[in-house]
Amino acid sequence: MAPTVLCSIVSAEEEIFSGPVEMVVATGTIGELGILPGHTPLLTGVRPGPVRLILEGGTEETFYASGGYLEVQPTSITILADTALRAEDLDEAAAIEAQKKAEQDLADQNSDIDFARIAADLNEQAAILRTIRRTNLGKKPGKDRSNDL
Repeated sequence: MAPTVLCSIVSAEEEIFSGPVEMVVATGTIGELGILPGHTPLLTGVRPGPVRLILEGGTEETFYASGGYLEVQPTSITILADTALRAEDLDEAAAIEAQKKAEQDLADQNSDIDFARIAADLNEQAAILRTIRRTNLGKKPGKDRSNDL
């Protein structure tokens, strides 16, 4: 049996995961991180995107996290996110619609537009879609979606 470490994913509203994992893969402010048991202590910001957990026995569970912090301690990994959801709870149609709206807002070139906010919205919707598509890779045999990432 592979070694494990306790992992918790907590949003502003609730704890959405707590349990032993063999590995955590998440995107921090310093890039994508692969965290195994025994990783050196670390604190980093969380960028919008998928969080993959390799559970005991090798099964994988995917979440979406945005904002907040990821902390690694000798016996635990904690993700305190502004937004954290199970990948299966994400709405692909809503994310595509929000992405289109943000793209339209950017194209309007109206001087009253908050470009930084719109760019952040666009980035977040793209991260949600990456998470959904990454999760769907395992659900659709025979369909290569590797170019979608």
